[in-house]
Amino acid sequence: MNNKNSVEVIINNKIYTICGFESEEYIQRIASYINSKYTEFKALEGYNSLSTEMRNIMLEINLADDYFKAKNQIKEIEIESEEKNKELYNIKHELIAAQTKNDSLKKEFDITKEDLSNAQKQLIRLEAEIAELKKQLHKK
Repeated sequence: MNNKNSVEVIINNKIYTICGFESEEYIQRIASYINSKYTEFKALEGYNSLSTEMRNIMLEINLADDYFKAKNQIKEIEIESEEKNKELYNIKHELIAAQTKNDSLKKEFDITKEDLSNAQKQLIRLEAEIAELKKQLHKK
């Protein structure tokens, strides 16, 4: 089980102590992300003239928007991954079917090749028998 960490972070030029089970690096990354949002908003015209409450609401809405966009993106990636997995599954089955058919055709080819070889041997024997019969007919 993870230990609870107390981490001092600076958010919007104020020091806060955050307690949690995540690593210090993770908590600092979150604080850094929030600070980047504050910086982004401070660059907007009219932001600084808003009340503190309105600035915080804008930040909260923006963070929620980022969260839901990321969540939707994950859902889309999962759907795409599932579709690719189904496609891969189908391709694997097509490959197995093709390999099975190839094995079957190879066996059929080997049998046909052996039949041809036997037919050629029989043809040679028959030709030899015909030649022998012709010799016997000419002797009579």
